[in-house]
Amino acid sequence: MATASSLILLISFFVSSIMDAFAGSFYQDFDLTWGDHRAKIDDGGKLLMLSLDKASGSGFQSKKEYLFGRIDMQLKLVSGNSAGTVTAYYLSSQGPTHDEIDFEFLGNLSGEPYVLHTNVFTQGKGNREQQFYLWFDPTQDFHFYSIVWNPQNVIFLVDNIPIREFKNQESIGVPFPKSQPMRVYSSLWNADDWATRGGLVKTDWSKAPFTASYRNFNDAACVWSHGSSSCASKFTSPVSNTAWQNQGLDAESRRKLQWVQKNYMIYNYCSDMKRFPDGLPPEC
Repeated sequence: MATASSLILLISFFVSSIMDAFAGSFYQDFDLTWGDHRAKIDDGGKLLMLSLDKASGSGFQSKKEYLFGRIDMQLKLVSGNSAGTVTAYYLSSQGPTHDEIDFEFLGNLSGEPYVLHTNVFTQGKGNREQQFYLWFDPTQDFHFYSIVWNPQNVIFLVDNIPIREFKNQESIGVPFPKSQPMRVYSSLWNADDWATRGGLVKTDWSKAPFTASYRNFNDAACVWSHGSSSCASKFTSPVSNTAWQNQGLDAESRRKLQWVQKNYMIYNYCSDMKRFPDGLPPEC
């Protein structure tokens, strides 16, 4: 009988094959926003690379803004001794009461696992961290990291396997990101004051430049432009893939989520009584 791990790998292969067919061009979809030559697009627009050296990191952002959708991207992270580096990949609006949905990959010493740090900001407030190890080496090949964002849920997925769900719980007073359009951002930067073992392990600049690579971006989403959405008022989308609009976690997806959280979650703010001595946040 196939193990859970082998089934997960098989699913990952099929997801990668399917998503390859939908990928657009980085020239068409993104602007390189900082880092000068450290950010570059190659392979006819199919590959984007960010690098970090002692002088600067680099970053990019999507040309479009979105208000709900499914965002997929393949990343291959900094290999070798990546301690002190952070590769951030996230959706965000702007301003002091911004919304944000975060993947952050915290580097580590050679042979030690990356930490995948996730967070959700609503109306400028975050502090909703969950952290994971991955069940593969994210530096050896490209893997999909996806965000499903609809009026009911935010779902974080790795190779189409859910690792985290943030439900709309406005009914109990928990703000939910539903009114601020967001862009896709990514950056590679030095955070050795906190990223690896709380800042105890510093960036080894003799290993620079550090490089992260991206490919196969796909946006099945409602594009926000000039104050209105490309999706109609009844929340129908002109894009071909509309499953995300009502996507939640069915029994099989919830089984996969539980598998990840049981075996690979290393921090959950909803379990941190020391941090919240007066009571856990209401969504917990």
